[in-house]
Amino acid sequence: MTAYAYADRCEELFALGAYARVRAAATEGLAEAGPDPVLQRWLGLAHAAEEDDDHDDEAEAAYEEGLRLWPDDLGLLVSYLELCLRADGWEHPARERRAQPLRDRIAELAPPGSPEAQQVEAALGWAGRGYWEDTRAKLDRARAEGAALRNLGAVPAAHPEDLHATEAAAAAETLGGPWNAPLRLIHRYRIAAYVAALALSFLTNTLLVRTGTLSFSLWGWFWYVPLFLAEAKLKQTRQLARERAAAAVEARYAVRQSERE
Repeated sequence: MTAYAYADRCEELFALGAYARVRAAATEGLAEAGPDPVLQRWLGLAHAAEEDDDHDDEAEAAYEEGLRLWPDDLGLLVSYLELCLRADGWEHPARERRAQPLRDRIAELAPPGSPEAQQVEAALGWAGRGYWEDTRAKLDRARAEGAALRNLGAVPAAHPEDLHATEAAAAAETLGGPWNAPLRLIHRYRIAAYVAALALSFLTNTLLVRTGTLSFSLWGWFWYVPLFLAEAKLKQTRQLARERAAAAVEARYAVRQSERE
């Protein structure tokens, strides 16, 4: 398989959130097709997407290794800059300081007003997002998940690589049945459920203390247990959907490879 084919495979898997599979595909491609800046970038991106300190270190190592071989590759420079912009200045001051030299180099290669500069700006959109933008993105996803759960009873047949359809099918498995009705209700009205849990926990703790049952109470926080169970179930659903869709993508590439051979 060529480096281009491996890069396409990495892109599809990355869009599904199958980051471990992206790293495996990029590593396999680098071993089979030889050094390639695009695959090196995908390797770094698949580490950075995990949002974990150890993975961030691996991402930085991947970018630096790539830039030693291709010092003017815009993809590597921009991805490395994004990692530096998202770094915590207290925990990783050296990484944060690398941002400005990377900006300067990118400005040389992609002058303001050039098509390359526009691509750089678009690529850095995520790195420039603040707290409220992240919060709105999470709320949008929560609304989409709520809509999917409201239509849980009718899951249309779809292509196995369609992540949204795969999530709906996975939700039907993990959240279907009458015994999961409370969890489905929590997901459909997630914000209201959290507000209600907060109010009930405060009321419960206050009553236990004022009635003299306890001098200090944390029992009210048990109202959050159903919410945590619901979130764990939804996380399981997302993971199952990603694995199924990613496996379908991998199977397609395996068939293509066998046909070429």
